[in-house]
Amino acid sequence: MTAHADVQTRANSGRAFALSLEFKAFITRLHFYAGLLVGPFILIAALTGTLYVLTPQIEHLIYREQLTATAVGEPASLAAQVEAARRHIGDGPRFFAIRPAPRPGETTRVMFAQAGLGDSESRAIFVDPVSLAVKGDLIAYGTSGILPFRIQLDYLHRNLLLGEFGRNYSELAASWLWAVVLGGSLMWFWRRNPKAAERVRINPALRDRRWHGLIGLTLSLGLVFLSVTGLTWSKHAGDRIDALRANLGWVTPSVSLKLGAAPAVGGEHAHHGDHGPAVGGAAPGSVGQLDAVFAAAKAAGIDSGHVEIRPPRGEGQAWLVREYDRSWPTQVDTLALDPRDLAVVSRADFETFPLVAKLIRWGIDAHMGVLFGWPNQLLMALLGFGLMVATVLGYRIWWRQRPAPGGLPRTLLLAWLRLGWPGRAATIGMAAALGWALPLVGFSLTLFCLVDLARWRLSRPA
Repeated sequence: MTAHADVQTRANSGRAFALSLEFKAFITRLHFYAGLLVGPFILIAALTGTLYVLTPQIEHLIYREQLTATAVGEPASLAAQVEAARRHIGDGPRFFAIRPAPRPGETTRVMFAQAGLGDSESRAIFVDPVSLAVKGDLIAYGTSGILPFRIQLDYLHRNLLLGEFGRNYSELAASWLWAVVLGGSLMWFWRRNPKAAERVRINPALRDRRWHGLIGLTLSLGLVFLSVTGLTWSKHAGDRIDALRANLGWVTPSVSLKLGAAPAVGGEHAHHGDHGPAVGGAAPGSVGQLDAVFAAAKAAGIDSGHVEIRPPRGEGQAWLVREYDRSWPTQVDTLALDPRDLAVVSRADFETFPLVAKLIRWGIDAHMGVLFGWPNQLLMALLGFGLMVATVLGYRIWWRQRPAPGGLPRTLLLAWLRLGWPGRAATIGMAAALGWALPLVGFSLTLFCLVDLARWRLSRPA
């Protein structure tokens, strides 16, 4: 009985060892295919993303004339600054928002919407708040307010300047990056051998593999962070993430701009309130209310220097006042004010956000390199540079170890067939789940399998 048990134990150990080898071979082939076929997209995303996070200071130098106010004295009213911008731009474009000068010596941005601009783009007129001189007229983008130089870098990083279709490239890179990093980390642990230092030193191929693995492992957490936060901006996977957040109650709080019943102003004569002048001495919702709206927002707790004010879009709509300082500490509170009495009718304060919503906000801002200023920029640039180096080393490894002409290729399909039925079923289930959650992973994995099947078929003996 003892001998039989010993034989059975050795048999079980042998099967476990074989299964371990087969699983390692499968992960190795999957890492190879993802790195080889998705690597170019990852490399471009790393390069363009690194350029983006390193250029805020360059943009400030390029547009210093538009961003700098030279007049000294008391700033004019916000309404007067909007009128100055209106005289410059004409009557056609619609007044969209104003960003008062954050500090003395900086210009105010008066933002207009007009036909022909892209999503989240506006035409920004830069006004000296003291002299009311127009200092510039540029296109600005999004909450970050980046200007044409970095807008092009942003589009290059997001869609290669190819429009909506081009977004698939960055989503493909983000969808596979975490998987490539995880697979590479497993391979590094499997292959580590402290006694092989001398062989690594004299063998260029082993040296490339060692540096490829060490860089990937060292940066693994940061690269997974880039992958996950990048997916939140994507189209297909981003829709899945938004749906998951909604189901779990992780939605970022926002304000409602829709007004309810008329406010009770003036005690027993409240029903006469709508017939008198609006608070601030201007018609409700007019540009003349701007200064009163700004003062009311400050009294209600808006204390950042970076504030954007948007007028009501129509009847029954509120003013929107929001902070947009995404550095640390984050100031992104938002208020909705009734244009009839400037009372706060809705608010979303960052300190009351659920923890998950805060983490998402901080994650996106860190990805953009704005959360902690230049240290954040430097960290993101190092991640991007390290990812580029690791990708190039991966291609060098493949080139040096590619099969000789006429040799039998090592295929993903053959590695999968050797997993056995439990392993095959598990990988199919995981692939289906990933294909649903990350549609471009499902599409590209199908493409990998078709290429691999063709290689396998062509390599089989007649």
